[in-house]
Amino acid sequence: MPPYTATSLKAELNARGWRLTPQREKILHVFQNLPRGNHLSAEELYELLEERGEGISLSTIYRSVKLMSRMGILRELELAEGHKHYELNHPSPNHHHHMVCIQCNKTIEFKNDSILKHSLKQCEKEGFQLIDCQLTVMTICPEAIRMGWPSSLPSNWSCIRAISESESC
Repeated sequence: MPPYTATSLKAELNARGWRLTPQREKILHVFQNLPRGNHLSAEELYELLEERGEGISLSTIYRSVKLMSRMGILRELELAEGHKHYELNHPSPNHHHHMVCIQCNKTIEFKNDSILKHSLKQCEKEGFQLIDCQLTVMTICPEAIRMGWPSSLPSNWSCIRAISESESC
């Protein structure tokens, strides 16, 4: 799957009877410039666009990320935070999966070619076309385990690794 540009998004939307609105183009631009390994929820995307002075409503953002996910442009991720996150769906050589700590929400990306190969083989067998393949492994990070997860971990505990990584993003 080729990386998406505004031109290729416009062509694909037009082929489906939709159009490339300025809002959709701005949303695509945000994801194109998002550092690898970062994921945004619709709410985080809304806040980012608000900070930039872009007046895109939250409902438009929800509809746009859903549409772009169905088209295979964005990957919709179920992480530990109780709401969906999104990232640009890069071509297969950059295909990756996620390990997520259910205590602190720290997310680590990893590659495993056998998962993708098995998925491609199964799709071929059934006559389907693969759009996305993702595995999310729910975990407990080493810091939470060292702090005595689950019984002796304070309810207001925050993982130092998760905090330091969010500050560096």
